[in-house]
Amino acid sequence: MKHFPRAVALILLLAVNCLAQNSFDAKVDDYIRSEMQAQQIPGLSLAVIKDGQVVLARGYGLANVEYQVPVKPETIFQSGSVGKQFTATAVIMLIEEGKLSLDDKITRYFPDGPTAWRDITVRHLLTHTSGLGDYPNDFDLRRDYTEEELYQRIKTIPLAFQPGEKWSYSNLAYVMLGILIHKISGKFYGDFLQERIFKPLDMSTARIISEADIIPNRAAGYRLVNGELKNQNWVSPSLNTTADGALYLTVYDMAKWDAALYTEKLLKRSSLEQMWTPVKLNNGQTVPYGFGWALGEIHGHRIIEHGGSWQGFKSQISRYPDDKLTIILFANQARTNQAKIAHGVAALVNPELH
Repeated sequence: MKHFPRAVALILLLAVNCLAQNSFDAKVDDYIRSEMQAQQIPGLSLAVIKDGQVVLARGYGLANVEYQVPVKPETIFQSGSVGKQFTATAVIMLIEEGKLSLDDKITRYFPDGPTAWRDITVRHLLTHTSGLGDYPNDFDLRRDYTEEELYQRIKTIPLAFQPGEKWSYSNLAYVMLGILIHKISGKFYGDFLQERIFKPLDMSTARIISEADIIPNRAAGYRLVNGELKNQNWVSPSLNTTADGALYLTVYDMAKWDAALYTEKLLKRSSLEQMWTPVKLNNGQTVPYGFGWALGEIHGHRIIEHGGSWQGFKSQISRYPDDKLTIILFANQARTNQAKIAHGVAALVNPELH
């Protein structure tokens, strides 16, 4: 029996791997382009991470339709609520330092808070079980609030339910967490993220939103009105700095973040596991949401994920920890079904995830 020289065997193996990668890339390209066409998405950025390696990072379509600028992996998108996981991490960092605790009542830090807040804890804010709810219909998104004015406005909003009674997604709870981070650390929450998360992880283009600053590779956000593409609605500058999800990120930034979540670079393993544990309500029932992360499984495979939506942008990070697989996606059209697309890409990697 003849034996191939090792060099020849290696070349053949590389060729097979290359063909497999090209086949996978082509399948992803076809899938993404068909979804973009069906959903009328101008531009999309995607990263696929497997076993700690970025196996695909690619831009599709247009970052700016007016100037016909293509999307590339370096294109900067708005985070929407994907930003909540960073806010939650900042809070847990302060807890690890002994500066507050999950079961602290928030009136300890906001003594002038309304009586209805007396049973709200830090844990309630993190898990959307505080009763604070979302921005009310009469909330003026074009008013440039100071942080203190925003806090005073939130104080006037009645609780939707008693703390711990049920689960209801609450942007206001995360706005409050940002104010709490500032109060405890003495730093604006965006500066805290920059110093404690973005710089240590070399997330070089991650930052708070500023439409005034000149920011290379920034995408434009769009919405559909009667099937026609329009520019995003604008909000006041200060409402683009709140802790419920007001960040600029690229898929490369998010890949670095994903890698850090497999380590103890930012938080202890026990803290990370706590972030990914379903919240327990007063009645003992659990809801599949942790601290800034939605939890679930697909055919027995765990999934830890979150989406975001803001100003004509959609975002998604879907992590399959048992499979060492992460899909990261940004799009610049407000009605994008980003979770569907991310899950579809995951199924191309592993058909069991369909």
